[in-house]
Parts: sequence; structure tokens; C-alpha cells
Amino acid sequence: MDIKINPKTLCGSVEAPASKSVAHRMLICAALADGKSTVRINADSEDIEATANCLRSIGTKIDVNGSEWSVTPPDRLPEKALLDCGESGSTLRFMLPVAAALGIEATFTGRGRLPSRPVGILLDAMEQHGVTVVSRDFPIHIKGRLQSGEYSVAGNVSSQFITGLLLALSVCDGESRIKLIPPVESRSYINITLSVLSNFGVKVKQLENEYILNGGSLKSGDFTAEGDWSNAAFWLAAGIEVSGLNADSVQGDKAVLRELHNFGAEITNSGNCFKADVSKLRGIRIDASDIPDLVPIISVAAACADGETVIYNASRLRLKESDRIETTVRLINDLGGEAYATDDGLVIKGKKKLTGGTVDGCGDHRIVMSAAIASCKCEEAVVIKGAQAVSKSYPEFFNRFNSIGGEADVM
Repeated sequence: MDIKINPKTLCGSVEAPASKSVAHRMLICAALADGKSTVRINADSEDIEATANCLRSIGTKIDVNGSEWSVTPPDRLPEKALLDCGESGSTLRFMLPVAAALGIEATFTGRGRLPSRPVGILLDAMEQHGVTVVSRDFPIHIKGRLQSGEYSVAGNVSSQFITGLLLALSVCDGESRIKLIPPVESRSYINITLSVLSNFGVKVKQLENEYILNGGSLKSGDFTAEGDWSNAAFWLAAGIEVSGLNADSVQGDKAVLRELHNFGAEITNSGNCFKADVSKLRGIRIDASDIPDLVPIISVAAACADGETVIYNASRLRLKESDRIETTVRLINDLGGEAYATDDGLVIKGKKKLTGGTVDGCGDHRIVMSAAIASCKCEEAVVIKGAQAVSKSYPEFFNRFNSIGGEADVM
């Protein structure tokens, strides 16, 4: 699906969709709990559906009524299961150890760039604790049962490995220790996991680079996935007010407020509503080690700022749905901006206005949404190829875009 956007000034407010990161974790914990739970998720996406479908594949009953997801753990676990993770790296990296902890012989499939995203470190850790990896290549095939114990995992490849192990070890008998080998990046995503586990009654002792927990029963209940700071960042960078956000959230992408403030934006908030005045921005230096998902939209803000912006410690972006360093650079340059890649990030030369043009979404939801927001600073129309990629995390994005003054039409 290709979309053409005529440049318009956006105005009004948008409610933040539910955090995809929180929703993944809550659904999995609900499937591992001691009874039926209700999880409130005000926005669906392909990634959330991928996790739900994998849970259904292992016998979980999930019924959806509007924003209420009723989750009943399996009465009986299957001996074997086929789990289709779609394009969701979170689903794959969370469900690999969870299926192993339940003793299910599981085969994992996926599409897009998912088969090329790294899981070797996670599989190594699982093999050292009772799991046989029959096939490391897609489709990945595992059997055996994950055991509690001491795990050592590199902390700078993917925090999703740590989350997957924390979720899985919460139902393994005995004490487990997960030791992170520094440096540790994206620690905020681990904090989301700890917060969700705590909601389900799992206590994890946290040291500087170590997590200690005793496996047992997760407690069922009623839960709500809070608003998503990652997707709110697109609207905030456009100067739009966003409601439904938790000011005390442990989501790392709440840092969009800090980065926009560093750019020179004035941040205002009332209760759970936040807004940024982005009319006068200046170039800055940004360490992206803990905020990789913000890089595309922050780069768009930088393209319209005065002066040069340098983004560094972003090398993991090359392993996302696209090589986000290259696709972000291409996005800016294709719209008349000036950017170039470095070994671990990118440099953007700010301009007051972009010209417009055609952007390839590259199958990456964050590139598509960033291009749409960039259109508001363009002199001419913007065409986004492959705009359907937004369905991965925010299917309603273009409806919301048009509801606040945007003019995006399917070609």
C-alpha cells in the first residue's frame, strides 16, 4: 500500500495506544498464571497478535471483546507445537524460553527480517540448561525442558533475551540467577519486564548486573497495558498533545521528553497529557544506546533543527525490521534533508524545511511513521511506499494522522 501525503499542519490531541512492550509481557504472564486473567489493551497490532497466536498454539484460551482480552491458561500443554512469530522479534525471543520452560517441543517460524535477527546467545544459554536445539536456522526447533540455575548472558545484544529468560524462569522450580555481562543496553526494557512480573506476584531481586528469582506460580488478576511512549513519540515530535501516558512509567522511551527538551522544545503536561513545542529546535548529540526505537523520529526532528545532530551508540539499529541507520539516513535524504551514516549511528545537518519526495518504508513501521511526521515539514507532497508496515505496531496511525488535520490518502 502506497500513501500520498499533502503537507499540512497537525493540531489537536491523540490518545496513546497501549504499550506493545507491556502488552506482550502481560499476555504471556497471564498465560502462565494460576487462573483466568483480564488484560486491557486499547490498541491491537500484528506483533501483539503474533504473541497471542503463539500462546493459543500452546493451549491458552484468549478471547477478545473490544479492549478486554480474557486469558485462560492451558488445561493441558501439548507435547509439540508450531509457533508462528510473524515478524515480531519480541514474540520469538520471549516464547523460545517460555515454551522450553513448559517442556514443549516447539518449532518456531517467522517472516520478513525475523529469520536474520540474532537469537544465538539465547539458544546457547538454553542449551546449557536442559534444552536441545535441534535446528538453529528457521524454522527453529527445540525440545527438552529449561531448568533453573545460573545464567550468564551478554547485556549488549538484546534485552529481549533477558526478558525471555525472566518470564520463563518465573515458572521453573528453584532459584535462578541471570548475570549480565557488561555493558548493558536497553535496561529500561528489562525494567518493564520486572514491573509486569511484580504485578503478577513474582518478586525478582535486582543487583547491579544480576537478577535473582525463585520460580513458582504467577497470580491471575485484572491488568491494563499503559500508554506507549514509543508510539507517542511520533506525535510529540509533531507538537501534538498526547493523552493516556504514565508520567512514572519505566518505559525507556519516555526519554523522548528529555531529548526533545535537549533540542530546545518546551515540554508541558497536565495529568496524563503531554505536549512539546517543537517550533524552535537546535542540533544536539544523542546517546541512543538505551533508546534505539526513538532514533528514526528523533532524526526527523533533527532534520528540521538548526545545526548538526550526532546520534551515536546506535549500531543495534542495523538488526531491526530494517537496517534503521541506513533507512533513516535514506528517509531524510529522500525528503531533501542531509544525513549520513557513521559506524555506530548517523549525523544529520538540520534545515528549516524539507522539500518532499518519495520514501521507501522498507517494511519498517517506524520508518513509515517517521516519514509521515516529516511530511508536516515538507514543501511538497510525500509518497510513502509500503505504508502498510504500520500495522506491525500501530494499525490506526494514519486514521489518527488524518483526524488531527493530516491529509494522507491511499494511492
